[in-house]
Amino acid sequence: MMSLRRAFAGAMLFAFAAGLAPQPARAAPAVASPCKAVQSEGETFTVCTVDLRRERVRVFWLGADGLPYSSLSTLGEKIGPKLSFAMNGGMYDKGQAPVGLYVEEGREMKGVSTANGPGNFHLKPNGIFYVKGERAGVADTTRFLRQKIKPDFATQSGPMLVIDGKIHPKISTDGPSQKIRNGVGVRDDGRTAIFAISERPVTFGSFARLFKDTLGCANALFLDGSVSSLYAPGINRSDISRPLGPLVGAVAK
Repeated sequence: MMSLRRAFAGAMLFAFAAGLAPQPARAAPAVASPCKAVQSEGETFTVCTVDLRRERVRVFWLGADGLPYSSLSTLGEKIGPKLSFAMNGGMYDKGQAPVGLYVEEGREMKGVSTANGPGNFHLKPNGIFYVKGERAGVADTTRFLRQKIKPDFATQSGPMLVIDGKIHPKISTDGPSQKIRNGVGVRDDGRTAIFAISERPVTFGSFARLFKDTLGCANALFLDGSVSSLYAPGINRSDISRPLGPLVGAVAK
């Protein structure tokens, strides 16, 4: 028995000397996040920047069961680690259906709305965020229809925040309404999509200037307020909100 113990000890000594000792398990690398904090006019915003040549930006609404995903956490569970971030992606009705254009994988599931009415969605011009191949765009609804764009993905919301480098004409410099807000803009000829959410209630004017002046987006669209929420596992964030309609996010190609 003693000789066997000596043999085993000798073998272990050889293994250590040869660098073959068992290594401790390494922690899994942190999920890379496209989201980071950005300061603008004394307020903090979380901004998620996506290069469409590296990731795919798309919209989500109904799961395999035909029901709305309803929450960002549910979407994260269903899509898995390929989903680098997501946020609510446009206004919706009481049944969680989009109130305007909604296109998924090239299939139009809800048509464009040109109706007039109350609320932010109808603060004309409203607009459409869309993805076609490796480019994204934000266009006011009239221009989108005139250009006859056939997107892979699209969601309509309103109002536009920035139109051709200018703040929406009906957005005051700093009005009385302050809410948690989220929106989307594009730059680099549509190669880069930029999503933002405020960390505290902010005015429309402040939010629009974030996209125009701080983020350098010539066109940007308001997605929603009050229900605005973010899922970003790379920064350990998964906001809880009321049931949501359309969602938008980035997935690995």
